[in-house]
Amino acid sequence: MSRRAQVVIAGRPNVGKSSLLNRIVGRRIAVVEEHPGVTRDRKVVEAEWTGVPFDLIDTGGWMAAGDELDDKVSAQAQKAFEEADVILFVVDASVGATGDDQTVARLIARTGRPVLLVANKVDDLVHEAAIWELMTLGTGEPFPVSALHGRGTGDLLDALVRALPDDVLTDVDGDDEDPTTRVAIVGRPNVGKSTLFNRLIGDDRSIIHDMPGTTRDSIDTVVDTEDGPIKFIDTAGMRRRARTERGAETHSVLRALDSLDRADIALLVVDATIGASHQDQRLAERISVAGCPAVVILNKWDLIDTEQRESIMAGVGDKLAFLGTAPVIKISAATGQGVHRILPAIFEATDTYGQRVPTGALNRAIRDLQSKHPAPGARIRYAVQGDIEPPTFTLFCSARLPQTYLRYVERSLREAFDFGSTPMKIRVRIG
Repeated sequence: MSRRAQVVIAGRPNVGKSSLLNRIVGRRIAVVEEHPGVTRDRKVVEAEWTGVPFDLIDTGGWMAAGDELDDKVSAQAQKAFEEADVILFVVDASVGATGDDQTVARLIARTGRPVLLVANKVDDLVHEAAIWELMTLGTGEPFPVSALHGRGTGDLLDALVRALPDDVLTDVDGDDEDPTTRVAIVGRPNVGKSTLFNRLIGDDRSIIHDMPGTTRDSIDTVVDTEDGPIKFIDTAGMRRRARTERGAETHSVLRALDSLDRADIALLVVDATIGASHQDQRLAERISVAGCPAVVILNKWDLIDTEQRESIMAGVGDKLAFLGTAPVIKISAATGQGVHRILPAIFEATDTYGQRVPTGALNRAIRDLQSKHPAPGARIRYAVQGDIEPPTFTLFCSARLPQTYLRYVERSLREAFDFGSTPMKIRVRIG
């Protein structure tokens, strides 16, 4: 059975790996800045060249020595090397082969994977002569490229396609709609999103560290479940704008918001030891604007004293009112307690998000709710469902309906058709 090829971009920090990824996919996906360490997790994006699809994996730069976080980043990079079908080994041609480049070359050689040596930052013919020094790395003839300007990337990608193994997909079928449910894991920094992400996918994919802001970009992983595939998106923690620095952290927040806009459902992770904060409230508002259903995850619930739990839940209901009746699941991502309840909640929410009600049944429900409580000074003549995701209903009325009555209509429709906590839109047309 064919599969997508796994192409890993490898190299020490600050040689232009993320710039190369952005150049290959044709848009700015990875965060790029002029200092090392910006890319920390493995980032996977879909790419293609001459109709051949592959997954492009941007790794954090391998570092020979560093602090605990640096060691975790390096371990992620080495794991990616071992899983790759082809490795793009990126070296800064303007600097030449360094000791760290030599070490990375040896690590790659041990994997036995096909490798293409990418001599980056070769912006013109004058600098091209310097690339032959890189032959000392023992990873083959270098490909001179400029990831920033696009020079030489076509020749590199032609060679990449030729190096792919026989058991991978060899053509793109763009007509099939991706059936994967997209789940964005959002929340403030340091609430346990990456720990939950790793628990859900069953693999230590994201870097976990007790420092807010460790996840700088959105990391996607597709997990096959009994009820279908789910794409989990681990996003960078979102801070208040006043506390967000310019540069990488600003781009991280933008990436997180973009992931939220593209998600089918959002998991809002709240630190139960702190309770719902003002920033959680703002995130709930942002999820509401995105229009996708949500599940509230109260993480670190095992650390809460019994007498505090009632007040914590009251605060969640008050601060996260933007999410309506969204389910609240109490878990410990660190131990796994309660995590098994998340997948059923996700599928229940996405099923109702795409639910369509037959017109006859809808109008019978409208007649029933009006017979129980008639609208003051108005009458709903009939209703239609105009859209799904979210379910959207239009009421054709004799006069304007008060907001209190519209809330009654929404509650009645939720109960009649088991919409649960999914977002709904109700529009009124008079005439």
